[in-house]
Amino acid sequence: MYIVYASNDGYARHLAVSMLSLFDRNRRTREIVVFVISMGISDESRERLETIANRYGRELHFVELSDVKGQFACEIDTRGFDVSAMGRLFVASLLPEKVERVLYLDCDTVVAQPLLELWRTDLRGHVLGAVMEPTIYTAVKREIGLSKTDFYVNSGVLLIDLKRWRKIVAERKLVSFYEEKGGSLFACDQDTINGALRGEILPLPPRYNFFPNYRYFSYKDLVKHEPAYAAVREEEFREAKQRPVIIHYAGDERPWFAGNMNHYRKAYEHYLELTPWAGTPKEKGRELYLFAYHMMDYVTAVFPGIRWLISRMFGMKVVEARKR
Repeated sequence: MYIVYASNDGYARHLAVSMLSLFDRNRRTREIVVFVISMGISDESRERLETIANRYGRELHFVELSDVKGQFACEIDTRGFDVSAMGRLFVASLLPEKVERVLYLDCDTVVAQPLLELWRTDLRGHVLGAVMEPTIYTAVKREIGLSKTDFYVNSGVLLIDLKRWRKIVAERKLVSFYEEKGGSLFACDQDTINGALRGEILPLPPRYNFFPNYRYFSYKDLVKHEPAYAAVREEEFREAKQRPVIIHYAGDERPWFAGNMNHYRKAYEHYLELTPWAGTPKEKGRELYLFAYHMMDYVTAVFPGIRWLISRMFGMKVVEARKR
């Protein structure tokens, strides 16, 4: 099983948590090789990460990509996201030719169950598999050429057929698409993948990339907002809530912030204490905001219309604010 992460030094702690959970939950998997696309990960952080891999007897390789912006012919604006997010677009050219399938994981994930079933998923001729993100703004889909009925996926977990990726020259398609959009998209790499590889993506069950705040949404409400989500069965959505395979701490309630009440935070906290970063204090300063955000989670569960109303009122302001 080949796994890929992309990280800078600031996210090395979260990478450690994710990687340790990967090794712990997949002890019976015969071979796991991890590649880290590094954008300035320090020697100290690399040594710490290597101690984790050595503890589990797994291979760990660092591939330095120090000048991501230099891969594009235009000036790029990631709209608040760290530029390391773009590293996943170059996975095929950075990894050895012998690697024909890879599972990409964002650093802010925790592996909660074995991944062998996901790894063996038949992509049915598609270049990659990913989980749908039904709460994406319609304006974002429109900007990248997707219609209301097209599905949109999250790029935090990607099962990639690298053999096909190389055959269709996906990297060139991705770079060209991003450049055509002026090097500025709402969700940079994610929008690029959805726009450039439309028709080449197989939707995966939500348990493979579960957002904690989706715990408070109902299946019917998500389908009402995003008709394409009907391709996900209701029982699959319930299973994802109860037994996620990969937890993705996207959004505001990240478990390393003081005051967060994330329902799934204990998984992150458990694995953090098993890493060389154990004891790292939580980041302060957002306590009041996180309390208000969590109250909105409860409102979503009871009165979902209020959540969508707030999203319609302020969502486009967020989109506009993050333009160049």
